[in-house]
Amino acid sequence: MQLLQFASILLFASSALFAADGASARPYLALGDSVSFGFITNAGFEYVNPENFVGFPDYVGQALKFNTNDAACPGETSGSFLSSTTPDDGCRLYRSQVKLHVSYSSTQLDFAVSFLMAHPNTRLVSVGLGADDVLLLRDQCADDPTCIALGLPQVLAAVETNLATILGDLRAAGFKGIIVVVNYYSVDYSDANQTAITAALNQALETAAATQPRAVVADVFTAFQGIAASAGGHTCNVGLLNASAQDQFMCDIHPSQFGQKLIARVVEQTYVAARENAQ
Repeated sequence: MQLLQFASILLFASSALFAADGASARPYLALGDSVSFGFITNAGFEYVNPENFVGFPDYVGQALKFNTNDAACPGETSGSFLSSTTPDDGCRLYRSQVKLHVSYSSTQLDFAVSFLMAHPNTRLVSVGLGADDVLLLRDQCADDPTCIALGLPQVLAAVETNLATILGDLRAAGFKGIIVVVNYYSVDYSDANQTAITAALNQALETAAATQPRAVVADVFTAFQGIAASAGGHTCNVGLLNASAQDQFMCDIHPSQFGQKLIARVVEQTYVAARENAQ
């Protein structure tokens, strides 16, 4: 009996070790902004430890049995991803004060290229960028609708160009696997103007994704919209967004854990479908 128990323990230990080794042999690189990072506004001392912030890449890695490497930075724009001198929406300030999920001193692109060259067995790369470009415009315009409308075409054109460059650089680093570009949800589908801006941003992302083979878009916009429909399009009211620190019955712009898990499911399904189509 003791011998059987000992054998069972050895088998369990071997299986656990094999699973751990298997996961490390299947890297997943997540790139992007605060959504990919799992950011929470006004989190106080939680910022000291990045493990307090759980984003959709964590759930994707668990579901697909990949080893998640989340290089996302809150406030990263598509331009600051490429260049350390291009305006961001708070990423550099954040990095100067607290840790990211992974450590690097370069641009996020430089880290990504180095990672992919060092890990040629990477199975998946996800990219979530563009929202902070629009948020930066809103800040510069002090939320003036006319100013935003005038500046938006140029911002979206830059997002499209930057993302196409990023995807090309990931391919040039030797990555031949599936790239999932994660589009954005509307923080309030009942707001036609705000939702139209999000849809226009998503179109720019889709156009950029089409420039590379095996680059597909995870349609988070539609997934969130379907659930928000039960509350008249109010994304906040169905629990998809974090509660505001000022008013618990209002919402922040960042996904709650319910929202993050929904994004993860969309990314997983998009990846699996793309993998099957490629076979």
